[in-house]
Formats: sequence, C-alpha cells, structure tokens
Amino acid sequence: MRAVGSRESDAILGAMRQVALAGGRTITYADTASIRAAAHYLLRRHGLVDLGTLPASEPADLVEVLKDRTLAEEAVKYLAIMAMVDGSLDHGKLKRVLEYSRALDIEADYLTDLVEAASGHLAWATADMWRKNFDSVLSRPSEGLDPNVWIRPYEGANADPDLVARYEALGGLPQNTFGKALWDFDKANGYPFPGDPMALNAAFGTAHDSTHVISGYDTSARGELLVSTFTAGMHPINPMSGHILPVIFFFHFGEQMNDVGHAGKGGLDPDEFWHAWARGAEMTADIFDPQWSVWDWVEHDLDELRRHWNVTPPGNRR
Repeated sequence: MRAVGSRESDAILGAMRQVALAGGRTITYADTASIRAAAHYLLRRHGLVDLGTLPASEPADLVEVLKDRTLAEEAVKYLAIMAMVDGSLDHGKLKRVLEYSRALDIEADYLTDLVEAASGHLAWATADMWRKNFDSVLSRPSEGLDPNVWIRPYEGANADPDLVARYEALGGLPQNTFGKALWDFDKANGYPFPGDPMALNAAFGTAHDSTHVISGYDTSARGELLVSTFTAGMHPINPMSGHILPVIFFFHFGEQMNDVGHAGKGGLDPDEFWHAWARGAEMTADIFDPQWSVWDWVEHDLDELRRHWNVTPPGNRR
C-alpha cells in the first residue's frame, strides 16, 4: 500500500471511530486499542492518543477524501474489523460498515460472509470462509477438490516414510538455522511431519508452521490468530475471507469451523493484531506462494533470514 496522507488517514481513522460508536455505543478498550494500533502500524500515524481529535467521518466524507480505489478497499477492511473486535459480530457496527462500503462502491467476499453470518446463515458463511482459505492455500480455485481429503493426504497406503525422514533430519542442523527452528517448533507442539499418516498436507502444514517460526507467534488462540493475520498481509489471495475472518470466527468468537485445531474465545489482541497485519505486509517473501520451497532455506541462519525478508520483531512499537 502506498504512503497515506494525513487527510486520508484522519478520514479512515475517524470512520473507524464512527463504526465503534454505532447506535450510541460507548467506545470500548478493544475499539480504542484497535484504532490506535491501526494508526500506528498501518497508517503510520505515530503518537495518536486522543481519539476525540479525529473527524466524525461519514460515508460521504470518505468518498470525498479517498480517491484511490486501492486505499478505499483497504479502508473498508479496517472498518469491518471494528465490527468484530469485542468478541462477537456486532450487527449495529456491521450496518455502519455497509453504509461506508456502499458509498465507496466496494463489494467483497468477506462482506458477503459477514452479512450472511449476521443474517443467521453462519454455516454458509463459515463454509465459504473455509473454501476461500483452501483457495488461498492452493493459490488457485479449489473447485472439485475436497479440502477434508486434501488436508490429510498421507493416510493408509499414501504414507511417505522417506519424506518423514527428510523432515526428521532437520533436527541435526545447527541450532541457529531456520530448519532446526522448524524442527523444534513441530517437536515442541507434537506435530507429525509431512509423510506421517496423521500429518497435514505439507503444502499447508509446512507453510503455516514456517510462518509461525518466521513471525515468532506461538500456537495459543492469540498466536494462531496473529499468524493467520500475518499470512493475510504476506499472501495476497483472499486475505480477508480466507485468513482474517476465519481465525476471528474460530479463535475470537469460538466457532468450531473445521476439525483442524480447537476453537477458542477472546484470541484477538487489539494491538498486536494490527501489528501482525503490517509485519506480514512488509515481508518481502511469500511463504504460501507455490514457488516457495522450505528446502531452499532450511540451512540459512534464522535471524539473517528474518532480516533478509524484512521481518520485524513482534510486540515492538516503532
């Protein structure tokens, strides 16, 4: 995303505040922390303290100020997050988000998913998010593939002991290497290596676990939500509908969307969430790109690799 001017950022942040206040609501801690963090990490407005100084940006104001289509699309994403930060999908806030999106003429899959969920069609919405996530992981349409079969391809006669052994050999690499860090991560969490009948498909499991290692986020509900948000910033395919929305529903709302992992509530850290988004967007490699191979990088020094890919530390205001 290009550098955003102060008039544009004021308008976006002011609209985020208006969503938070929808229907006469009192602004919450999560609202306040989110607006400040979005200002700091994504809009580069360091030092915003008093949200009362922001303009009361209405839909017509955003139309007037946001002439760049890409920036308008990004702004609606930020507004949509504001409808969810307090741990549930707030229907009043979502109504305000839709007023802004209609004024800006922004249509998007993730908005459809939110509308369907708010309308009582949660099963349809979560199924659509799961499919969008699958499309994103594949980096192509997944039509004709069953994600529940694809995700565990090594069962029965498809077990691949040689592939398991290749991953196991990463444990012999020096401690400072990316490959040893990945081995340590999987062992610490009890994750079987690709090729094992119980393992996830390497196209997802290795990419996801590698993103954990590179980003430094753990496997708690908070950490899983953050690593998927980091992924959304890094990987351009279905970032909202395929990565951010599913983990908010799964790890913040507690909706069990699939059998890969266990749902949790309250996982959204309203400061680090926006930082993870920015960190992923700043990264110069895309671990979920089909052309990316873990084997090209396993012998590299982890800290040097982070510097090479412009991965800044988590939890660090700059």
